[in-house]
Amino acid sequence: MNVANPFADPLRFDRRVPECTVVIFGANGDLTKRKLMPALYRLAYERRLPASFAILGNSRTPLSDDAFRDKMHEAVKRFLEDSPFDEDIWTSFARNLYFTAGDLNDPELFSKIGAKLGELCRPNVLYYLSTQPSYYGTVVDGLGAAGIGESRPGGWRRIVIEKPFGHDLESARELDTRIHKVFPEEEVYRIDHYLGKEAVQNILAFRFGNGIFEPLWNRRYVNHVQITASESIGVEGRGAYYQEAGALRDMIQNHLLQVMATVAMEPSAVFEPDAVRDERAKLLRSIKIMKPEEVPLHAVAGQYRGFRQEPGVDAASQTDTFTAATFYVDNWRWAGVPFYVRSGKRMPKRTTDIAIQFNTAPHALFASQDGGPPTRPNLLILRIQPEEGISLRFMSKQPGSGMRLRPVSMDFNYGSSFGERSPSAYETLLVDAMVGDATLYTRQDMVEASWRAVQPVLDDWASRRFDFPNYEPGSWGPAEADAMLARNGHRWRNS
Repeated sequence: MNVANPFADPLRFDRRVPECTVVIFGANGDLTKRKLMPALYRLAYERRLPASFAILGNSRTPLSDDAFRDKMHEAVKRFLEDSPFDEDIWTSFARNLYFTAGDLNDPELFSKIGAKLGELCRPNVLYYLSTQPSYYGTVVDGLGAAGIGESRPGGWRRIVIEKPFGHDLESARELDTRIHKVFPEEEVYRIDHYLGKEAVQNILAFRFGNGIFEPLWNRRYVNHVQITASESIGVEGRGAYYQEAGALRDMIQNHLLQVMATVAMEPSAVFEPDAVRDERAKLLRSIKIMKPEEVPLHAVAGQYRGFRQEPGVDAASQTDTFTAATFYVDNWRWAGVPFYVRSGKRMPKRTTDIAIQFNTAPHALFASQDGGPPTRPNLLILRIQPEEGISLRFMSKQPGSGMRLRPVSMDFNYGSSFGERSPSAYETLLVDAMVGDATLYTRQDMVEASWRAVQPVLDDWASRRFDFPNYEPGSWGPAEADAMLARNGHRWRNS
């Protein structure tokens, strides 16, 4: 049965994937070990994969099928979260794990992969690019040259591409041109695992499934929005990669601008993949592009002390490990409302949340008892990680005589409210790609709109030399980030 609205299907998250082979390029890397293989095992544990489901791994490291199975066995046991490990299920799952070694620059590799796919004889193939981003174009070219990228009668061939999709606007367009020579747009799945998180999906349910908040979701009632993604760790051995990326490219251009689009988008007429992505794309295209003279006022770069001593990092590195930026949306709903977005490493704690601060009451009816403000603005906090949930702060009368107010909170917590395990982002997104549901994937026009929003910052920073490091590990970033908000009479929510 065809369901036009995938979210209206009560069995959406119980659908089994069709018979297919997942080909993982970069199968010996961290992403495969930490995320992809545990997610696929968990789907098998829940009986959501057909018995004939197959996984074909590739990397340069010579491995037999059995050696690959042993490595993945150890990886899944180590990195599986919130789930038991069942040896019997693993044994059944591992029978369909295969490996083909080879260099991505060698055209013969793709012929070998094509031959192996012929042996496995599954009608559908999902290619997953878990390699270094510099190899994305190489892999696509190789698939095209070997004739194994095009869909066959009675089956499909899709490709999942990890971020970053390009390193700037021009390179993103160039990569897209290479991909479309082999895969049509409807078979291209640009993954952003933030969109697969339950708490991010719940933003849509919260906004469009309730009548109480949507009337307030606009410039008349919202004072400003803060989106924070902080990590307490540093680059953790990924210094060589991170030095080429930085916080602006690694987090803000993709993850956090997608979260911002989800928070601020208009409701779609129907809940179908193209309709939802159309509204996200419209929001991203509405972000006001900074003028060169505005960049120093609206964007702050930071680097924690000690980053230059990390393995693989240049001793004079100008890479940003912290970025804060102010974005404005040029549309009727959000005109004039600042969206403050920041991300950084070596900060006091690991957290990702969205804080929506509403305007204060128009008249201070209640006098202050202690010299402070009589009321505080209402604050809605959408927590994405580590504890998924929602908190609403409002003012309430303290017990006793007189009218003394204090802020209190109403809290919703996913774990305690539902009492069941939430699927990981990769579980959700892998199933969606295999059943052909692109709702939670980004489209090329969305990628380009995100790059356009940050391109003036990238251009400005490329022409400047920063006095790094400029913040201490364990702090909330450089003082300039606080000054950026202070110019508008705001301050970061750091609790």
